[in-house]
Amino acid sequence: MDRAQKEKVVEDLGQIFSDSGVVVVAHYQGLSVAEMSDLRAKMREAGASVRVAKNRLAKIALEGKDCAGIDQYLNGQTALAFSSDPVAAPKVAAEFAKKNEKLVILGGAMGATILDADGVKALATLPSLDELRGKLVGLLQAPAAKIARVLAAPGTQVARVLQARVEKEGEAA
Repeated sequence: MDRAQKEKVVEDLGQIFSDSGVVVVAHYQGLSVAEMSDLRAKMREAGASVRVAKNRLAKIALEGKDCAGIDQYLNGQTALAFSSDPVAAPKVAAEFAKKNEKLVILGGAMGATILDADGVKALATLPSLDELRGKLVGLLQAPAAKIARVLAAPGTQVARVLQARVEKEGEAA
């Protein structure tokens, strides 16, 4: 790799570290090409990505970034999983690590917050952004539906009373 290629890699990694909502660092030693391809495919499905880069270049790219504290995890064969959704990359990485012990989660960063392996796994247990949006919409709609039912109930009861009154007068006449 010549100097221009290295500069391009550092620039790309710097962009990843700046724009991603979360970055997960993991050892992937022993993963076969097929297993790595499977991991990449699962990440893509979730809206995340995986990148393998030289640790030295990744450390250079981290300089001045909020997540610069993850440089402590950049030793050995490391892979970087990242996504704009703070839950997508950790969730896929944690699920894959459960099924394949060759992928070892070391830690990560969510913005300026540096996470250890347990922090990444805890983040993976949270619901995704879309799930949270769905729950929020449900919570917002529930009170409106209840108010509509409460307001409609007295009107329905008054209508029943009037209908009964009309029927009763009809029988008397």
